[in-house]
Amino acid sequence: MDRGFVIASRSRRSFLAASGGLIAAAAAGKPSAFGAESEQESGSRPLAPGAARKVPIGVFDPAFPDMPLDQMIEKFAGWGVEAVEIGTGGYPGSKHCPVEELLADPAKLRAWNKKFEDRNIRVMTLSCHGNPVHPDAKIAERDRQTFQRTVLLAERLGVGVIVGFSGCPGGSPTDTMPNWVTYRWPPEYAQMQDWQWNEKVIPHWKQAAKFAREHGIHKIALEMHPNFVVYNPRTLLKLREAVGEEIGANCDLSHLFWQQCDAVEVIHMLGKQDAIFHAHMKDTTFYKENVDRYGVLNFAFETKDLPLASETFRAVGYGHSAGTWKEIMREYMEVGYQGMFSVENEDPILSGEVGVERALYVLKNVRSELLGKG
Repeated sequence: MDRGFVIASRSRRSFLAASGGLIAAAAAGKPSAFGAESEQESGSRPLAPGAARKVPIGVFDPAFPDMPLDQMIEKFAGWGVEAVEIGTGGYPGSKHCPVEELLADPAKLRAWNKKFEDRNIRVMTLSCHGNPVHPDAKIAERDRQTFQRTVLLAERLGVGVIVGFSGCPGGSPTDTMPNWVTYRWPPEYAQMQDWQWNEKVIPHWKQAAKFAREHGIHKIALEMHPNFVVYNPRTLLKLREAVGEEIGANCDLSHLFWQQCDAVEVIHMLGKQDAIFHAHMKDTTFYKENVDRYGVLNFAFETKDLPLASETFRAVGYGHSAGTWKEIMREYMEVGYQGMFSVENEDPILSGEVGVERALYVLKNVRSELLGKG
């Protein structure tokens, strides 16, 4: 397996030689990471006038759950990481950010932030993915408190973006587990969905947006994710319309690829409405024979399940070509995206460190090409 792989050279040739998955794709007639095929796919169209911008490339820290903060920062600095997204609780955990301790002691907060500043890394985003509308009141309250503490921490750090999930309630006042409703037939499912949105989801996010606004935070980036009520661009815009412009997207394309969304079209549509606040950079690969047999609602997270999987998450460049990612990054620049490109690694084949380093390498090279420096 590739878990022990470390890129020894920064040249494109050595990267391609070492990346067996990408070479195999090229042998199958698909675009390789960088070269003639990539250019043919993405074309040579220059960026639109005024669009060129060096969007910071960074990392989401849960890929390093067992690595101490100082060690992680040094590793990031060695990779040339420019920004970070830090987990503050919920599903990402808060391994590298003791939120309550930092809120209680301004000196500790300054010292924590200075660790990043000293290595020219900017803390740009705080993430507290959870389920604040869970039918279990204790879980819902826990995740609401995590969100509020994250808002307070963001206010003190001068961080403008908070990332999370919309959450998913039960289907009725008596349910004890979440109920993800995506199809409004038979009629009782339409009734459940309307109850979820009108009685739980919209009221909660109106209150959460008000709290954030009162503390100077105007960008709540909700990740469009299965098993939550906001799972695609349409449901994101539905909540934004109901709550206000504090609601926007964490545009994690890996969750949209399997829904058959066109990545560039999504970025264009949401970006033109100033509705993209954050971007997770993560890929998805498909196994066509299993898609043909089982459809796309057949996801796998572990290597042992891949033989029967229709798709799984991969590091950037291992699901779609670098040419595709070049068009994706081009569109982010052209719609005026103001956030960071945050590498999230959930690749079941490439370990956290390996997957992150490979994704960073692809993204940096693509950005350099777009800015005319490649």
